[in-house]
Amino acid sequence: MQYRTLGRTGVQVSSLALGAMNFGKIGRTTQEEATAIVDAALEGGINLIDTADVYGGGESEELVGKAIAGRRDDIVLATKAGLPVDDERNHRGGSRRWLITELDNSLCRLGVDHVDLYQIHRWDPSTSDEETLSALTDLQRAGKIRYFGSSTFPAYRIVQAQWAAREHHLSRYTTEQPSYSILQRGIETHVLPVTQEYGLGVLVWSPLASGWLSGAIREGQEITTNRSAFMPQRFDTAIPANRARLDAVERLAEVADGADLTMIQLALGFVTAHPAVTSALIGPRTLDHLHSQLAAADTVLSADILDAIDEIVSPGTDLAADEKSDTPPSLLDPALRRR
Repeated sequence: MQYRTLGRTGVQVSSLALGAMNFGKIGRTTQEEATAIVDAALEGGINLIDTADVYGGGESEELVGKAIAGRRDDIVLATKAGLPVDDERNHRGGSRRWLITELDNSLCRLGVDHVDLYQIHRWDPSTSDEETLSALTDLQRAGKIRYFGSSTFPAYRIVQAQWAAREHHLSRYTTEQPSYSILQRGIETHVLPVTQEYGLGVLVWSPLASGWLSGAIREGQEITTNRSAFMPQRFDTAIPANRARLDAVERLAEVADGADLTMIQLALGFVTAHPAVTSALIGPRTLDHLHSQLAAADTVLSADILDAIDEIVSPGTDLAADEKSDTPPSLLDPALRRR
């Protein structure tokens, strides 16, 4: 396992981090299975675990909390807030009112008195940066969080938040958590240069592109992954974007075979090769999944392999642009671009 400094914090974290989204309802993972995955991850050198209040309706945090009981100090623990947790209109977003309440809820579910990294799950256009940053700064000063970060923010919002922190003499975001994979490289255009400019740690999610780069999806085979069962539109190869992904996967498989690598090693080795990336979040649903991903912990891709990947998917290109999670609200809601 490789270790890297998380932004400018001085904290050393593993280049592969354990994402716990599949713990609980989403991945149908029991406490026993979650604990076994955490045990194996720690044994494999992983020291960063990432979850969120919305994963499994809070169940993921509960399972993580029980799995790490007795060894909290050995783990860099991260969670997130901001996405809607129920139908109550104020149980979401980046307001002081909600963040202070929901952090206490997360700490209770996790069974800890602080988290190392608290992340705003998505940019909240209805809340000012000053409101959110001042609440996070107060939580940091109270000792309930050590650092805080953003997740899936557009580049211009990352810049704006850095400016707001300086303007109002508040603590700043120290990390960003964007989606990044061989098939979704759009953040190379704007987000990663900005994170490098401001010295942010970068924890990338979906490095296996929702399973497209796991080796389980190939031409002529029925797609039966867990993700495809509840997001079938993202795997329908009659859709042009999905056809383009499958074509790229076939070409990438040839590159991996030629280098004696698995598709997982190729995919994880690619994202961790970028100098802006601190860690790649892996989200195993089973122990077998975890072991296949841990096998990529020491994968270093040569320049020739990286060049071959660039020939298949050009730098800065998203093969499924409509799946981006950082699209400005005005492009999604016509009412925001009409007078």
